[in-house]
Amino acid sequence: MGSRDPRAGVRALFNPGSIALVGASDKSGWSVSTFGNLRAHGFGGPVHLVNPRGGLVHGHAAYPSLAELPGPVDLAYVMVPTSAVLPVLRDGAAAGIRNYVVLTAGFGEAGEDGARLEAEVVAFAREAGLTVLGPNGNGYINAAAGITPYGLPIPPPLLRGPVGVVLQSGALASSVLAFSQARNIGLSLLTSMGNESLVTVPDVIDYLVDDPATKVIALFLESVRDPDAFARAARRALAAGKPVVALKIGRSRLASRTARAHTGALVGDNAVVDAAFRRLGVIRVRSLEDLIVTAGLLASAGPLPGPRIGVVTPSGGASEIIADRAEDEGLDLPAFAPSTAAALAEILPPFATVQNPLDVTGYVLIDRTLLGRALDIVAADPGIDAVMLLTDLPRFTPPDPSVPMATFEAHARRIAASPRPVVVVGNTLTDVSEFGRSVQEKTGFPQVVGGIEHGMQAVGAAVRWSAGRERALARRPASGERVAVDGATGVWAEHRAAALLAGAGLPVVPSELVYGEDAAVAAADRFGYPVVLKAAADGLAHKSDIGGVRLGLTGPDAVRAAYREVMAALAGHDGAGALVQPQRTGGVELLAGIVRDPSWGLTLAVGLGGVWVEVLRDSALRLLPVDARDVREALGELRGAALLDGARGTKPADLDAVAGVVARVAALAASLGDRLESLEINPLRVDGAEVEILDALVTWT
Repeated sequence: MGSRDPRAGVRALFNPGSIALVGASDKSGWSVSTFGNLRAHGFGGPVHLVNPRGGLVHGHAAYPSLAELPGPVDLAYVMVPTSAVLPVLRDGAAAGIRNYVVLTAGFGEAGEDGARLEAEVVAFAREAGLTVLGPNGNGYINAAAGITPYGLPIPPPLLRGPVGVVLQSGALASSVLAFSQARNIGLSLLTSMGNESLVTVPDVIDYLVDDPATKVIALFLESVRDPDAFARAARRALAAGKPVVALKIGRSRLASRTARAHTGALVGDNAVVDAAFRRLGVIRVRSLEDLIVTAGLLASAGPLPGPRIGVVTPSGGASEIIADRAEDEGLDLPAFAPSTAAALAEILPPFATVQNPLDVTGYVLIDRTLLGRALDIVAADPGIDAVMLLTDLPRFTPPDPSVPMATFEAHARRIAASPRPVVVVGNTLTDVSEFGRSVQEKTGFPQVVGGIEHGMQAVGAAVRWSAGRERALARRPASGERVAVDGATGVWAEHRAAALLAGAGLPVVPSELVYGEDAAVAAADRFGYPVVLKAAADGLAHKSDIGGVRLGLTGPDAVRAAYREVMAALAGHDGAGALVQPQRTGGVELLAGIVRDPSWGLTLAVGLGGVWVEVLRDSALRLLPVDARDVREALGELRGAALLDGARGTKPADLDAVAGVVARVAALAASLGDRLESLEINPLRVDGAEVEILDALVTWT
């Protein structure tokens, strides 16, 4: 049978014309639910039932085996005991069945014996060219096509829409489905991945990228099992203009070897995932609610052209909440243009205040056109990129339903005709009622984002995704050029690390490696006092930890004494000597470190340096490759960024100069090959336009 094109296989998996339920039984809740779902939600093809005893199952004739089915089968949904799964796949392959959903658990997640069984299943499936979703997964809901081989009940109505959902959790799938339906957010596909033995999350992302029914992809991730494949799929989604929203849970330790560098204390799995998702244009959220709400907003509103938001509400209290959250999300609420303010003043009651956010007041209960007319005026403001309209769908059926129908129909026409995108946000996160759903369907009113809190988070995410997409697409991979380094093993202490950096043309403080008191004094005389004397020995990572640094040495006697003290501290170290350097004062000390993350590769951390790095843990991360613009943005994210701006009368740092040096350090790290574990500069001294490396450490595998 041989190999099969993965994309074609996944496409066939999610779009079968006929299905066999293997292990069908009236005693199995899985079987009852799966059969009921297929019949209730529009699947029009044949559904064959397979039970070794034959007879009647779910009121229909069952067949003893796949070989005895009366017609061809596109998908087998497997619910048999763990030990019977592989025989079923063998029988199915012999019968020409290529696609499988394996609900059965007890494989790799259950221990060594289960892992061996799973490996056998994988080996056979690959040899036979089968496409297998699972094992240990509930199946999927292809809402767009009405194909629902899913092992738990699907409550009506099954809303079809533009959000594709991929979950590494079977237990949460039904909860996500219920929440999306409660918020009237339609799905194109929802799939529970199970163990991902063959079909993986990147495979399904690729399918959704190609799926015309999907506009936005929502992911619940416990882990990113293949970062390279994930990155390729995420870039395809970005190029196609389909936002990827991800809730990534779980934390894992960075490999312990990176702890030799201070940078290792700043870089961890969770922070690196943030940096990786930023690089790939993946929107990361922190809750299931935000996952679905943000995906729903992006599917409804599409890209938002900028952060300048005009807000129209009927509530002063809501205006204050929105103003606070806008600052959190990096959104701008600019003052209205004079012409906008004048036009608003003409229609608002005299007790209203014309400002952004705009509270049109409770007068909307008297004049039902007021909110819509204010929306028209704000949407025309030349200083606004998008409009946020605060309103909820009606929850209860009034005595005269035509009144809210007319109001929302008028709002829908205004929103459709608006020269700028309009995002509709509700006050709180509540279920959309049946009447509210009917109003939305009959009037064409757009998606209402659930609640100010989730709405502001979603708007901020949409703005950031829209702004970053073109830049992310324009990124080029690293050049792949390599610099040969002789003797690259273990820890390179400062004298070797500094030589590597200086050889690459980076600004390193002058230094001289000396052996003996006389040599130390001679070097100090050449540099001029005051000087610094530091311990130097093979493999010495942190000099300060052994008392190996002496600062502010103002004469030969001080240098001699310092040399003796440092040599005493180095007792037992090979190649013991000392570095002599001119003393530097003033400026701000930064850290710039590159660490190889075991999953995502080389990662840059920038932060406050010197003794502050481990005290404040104030850092920003970027995956390599980076350019100077990336570094400058990272520096701006630091809590201590004000120190670089010239706080308390100090000299402002030349951020372009700093970013240029750090970008060159990162480029050097990228060129050093796969054996580089970490390269750390701490401190990097910045004094105005003067940028100088005062200490460095390199670690090799």
